[in-house]
This record gives sequence, structure tokens and C-alpha cells, in this order.
Amino acid sequence: MAHEYDLVILGGGTGGYVAAIRASQLGLKTAIVEKEQLGGTCLHKGCIPSKALLRSAEVYRQTVNSQEFGVEALEVKLNFPAVQSRKTAIVEQLHNGVKALIKKGKIDVYHGTGRILGPSIFSPMPGTISVEMEGHENEMLIPKNVILATGSRPRNLNGINVDGQTILSSDHALQLETLPTSIIIVGGGVIGIEWASMLADFGVQVTVLEYGDRILPSEDVEVSNEMEKHLAKRGVEIIKNAELLSDTIEVQDGIKISANIKGENKSYFAEKLLLAVGRIGNIDDIGLDNTEIETESNFIKVNDAYQTKEKHIYAIGDVIGGMQLAHIASHEGIAAVEHIVNGEKKPIDYTNVARCIYSFPEAASIGLTEEQAKTNGFDIKVGRFPFKGIGKALVYGDAEGFVKIIADKETNDLLGVHMIGPHVTDLISEAALGKLLDSTPWEIGQTIHPHPSLSEILGEAALAVEGRAIHF
Repeated sequence: MAHEYDLVILGGGTGGYVAAIRASQLGLKTAIVEKEQLGGTCLHKGCIPSKALLRSAEVYRQTVNSQEFGVEALEVKLNFPAVQSRKTAIVEQLHNGVKALIKKGKIDVYHGTGRILGPSIFSPMPGTISVEMEGHENEMLIPKNVILATGSRPRNLNGINVDGQTILSSDHALQLETLPTSIIIVGGGVIGIEWASMLADFGVQVTVLEYGDRILPSEDVEVSNEMEKHLAKRGVEIIKNAELLSDTIEVQDGIKISANIKGENKSYFAEKLLLAVGRIGNIDDIGLDNTEIETESNFIKVNDAYQTKEKHIYAIGDVIGGMQLAHIASHEGIAAVEHIVNGEKKPIDYTNVARCIYSFPEAASIGLTEEQAKTNGFDIKVGRFPFKGIGKALVYGDAEGFVKIIADKETNDLLGVHMIGPHVTDLISEAALGKLLDSTPWEIGQTIHPHPSLSEILGEAALAVEGRAIHF
């Protein structure tokens, strides 16, 4: 049976369902095709469940160390099945919320596998979506426009067989029924570091093997170094410049793996191994070969309106690569829908997008790192301020870390803000607003921040750009 729509969205993750809601608001007859569950990776296998586990890890760490606050908690125990149950309940509550929003928007949902068909009796152009649903005949959706929002999946490494038991992806790790005593994490990027922090808080012995010369390679060097220092203090062993020798893997009562460290082969053993080496776009088996759509390195190529080479077919979110963040996917989806409706291009300035790492300590940033600013030819000035100079941080019991602000010496423009310390994933939004409004450090420094509050550190760091910080 064939159904006509103004817009069909392939993928009901964060980017897809937000795009569908915006399309509904603008009067488009819209459908989503989703083969798993609405909410996608972020809700079910990424952002939300991992942060729920990180929060439980934080509470456990704070309770174990509660004597620092004059509170004696005897016989503190971790009930990991209860931790997982809480995570599942949060995900289910949000999942129900997404379903309610889709119902409110009168958006049709087809639960199945969608594939793009080439020109056919349904349309002279590629874009008809065939939906394969278990136990039912295929449905044919005939849209005027298509948005591909099929997301991404964990990347594998050649020679490493992810079995879901001993060798895990982040998807598998979220479903652990019991904690291992030890784990090797391959990859020191955002996902690897969040898991390293969480598992260390839960009492797991963690070793991180990172191929590069530092962890968090996309962040400012000072933030990377500070994070490494904190993790090492908590017992996480970080091995850099580690080239895995995948042919040496032995799986028996745990896993043994060797790595070449600057010319010397070393072996590491743990109960489990977590592979955290990035994600690749879900472009397989969605019918791209029936179109002129171009791909590169497993991601779909788009223009600044998020159109593919087939102008009526758009792509957004993880499947087009880039920063691969849920909040970016949402805004790309909105931009694509609004281009469909009114032809207006609203490309995202990705230097205005905040990046967050939800480890302990948290890290957050926006704009250029110091190294990037210099590489781009800016003559810069830098202000830094430590959390130990902020009264609320001392009261909170977490005064490690700093805020660093980078500005253009000639124009005073804000180029980048980098933070590591307590609640910086919340504090970064002020910097994001400042960047969007083209604020100068002087303007942020003139903002009267409440005392005592963690937000005072932004004002102090901004004043420090001109050497005017008050409390340090």
C-alpha cells in the first residue's frame, strides 16, 4: 500500500524526531521510519543511559568520601542491579515522553527498516521509501522530501572481535549486569574517558590505551593534561602512544592484549575490554545505491542546507559526521526542515556549539583551542582562573580545575572557552551565549555573577584576559 507525505524521515533518533516535530509545526504531513525505538542512540544507547550511570557513580564516590564533609556513612554498598534499574526507568520515562510528543504532532510512525527506492512507478525521482515490517507486507511511502537521520554505531578495529561478553562496545557496556574487577579501555576520547571515570568511581581497575600522544585530542591541551592528572590520581592507568597488536589478543578467563609503546611491546590483562574508538555512520542497506547521493569515510556528504546530491533528500546528525552530538543533530534537523519549507539556509556555525564531557571532573568547551587559534593566525590573549579561587567550589568540595578564555588581541573577539571542574557542563552555556552574541571578555567580566556561585569563575577568567582578575 502506498502513502503520500510531504516529508519522510528515516530514523527516529534525536535529530529525526526533532525534525519531525518542527515539520509538523510548519504544517507538513510527516512520517518517521524507525527500526528500533524512538529516541535513537542518544536516548537508549548513549547520552541518557550513560549519564544516568555516571550520576550513580558520582553519588557512590561522594558517599564513600562523605567523611570529608563531616558525615560518617558506615558500610556503604553499591547495588549495581539497582543502578541499572534506575537507568532503565529514566530511559523509559523519556521514551514515553517522546512518543507523546510524536502523537501530539500527528506524526505517523512506521516501525521497520526503511530503504530508498530508485525511480519507479511511484515517482520519477529516487526517494520513495520501502518499509519492511516484520510479519507485514512492505509499506510504500511517497514523500516530496526525505531526511536521512539514521545515526551511527560504534566503530570496530580490524582484528578485534567484539563479542559482547569479554570484548565490548559502549552499547554492550551499558547492559552490564555485574561490574568487572578490571577493564582495558581502548581509546582515550570522550566516550573512553567518561567510561574510565565512571568505572573508576565504581571501584573497577581501569587501564586506558590511547593511540595518540594525549587523551581528549580534540580538547585544549591544558584540559587534556588536567584530566589525565585527575584520572591518574584516582588510580586510572593511562598508556599513551599505544599501538595495539591485535594479533596478540588472548581471550581466556579475561583478555590479554599487547601494544607497542614507542618501540617496546607490553602486555596488559583485564577481565574485560571496552572498545571506544569513535563511531561510523549508518549508511549500509538504506538504498543509497539507488540514488546519486555521495559518501565519504562512511558518512553522507551534504551542502550547507543539509541537502545531499539529490536535492530533495537531506541528511542530518551522526550520519553526516562532524562533531556527532545530539544537540547538533536536533538543530541540523530544524535547519533542514525550515529549508524545505521556505528555502532559507541556516547553516550552523559549529564554533558556536558547546562540547561536554561528563566525567569526573567534568570538562566543557566552545570555539577554538589555543593551538587552533594560533594555527588560524590569530594573535591571542588568554585568561585563566582556577576553581580554588572560587568560594562555592570550596564549599561544594570540588575545587580542582580551571576556566580558560581565549580572545583575539586585535579585535577582542571571544575565540574559545575551555573548562574543567565542577558542573562546567552547565556553566558552558553562558560562554555559548556570549559566543553567539559576539561578546568580548570585557562584557562577560562586567556581568555581575551571584556570590557565592560557581558561575563567578567565568567573570574572573574574563577579567584575567586583561590581567584584572580580582580574587587570584
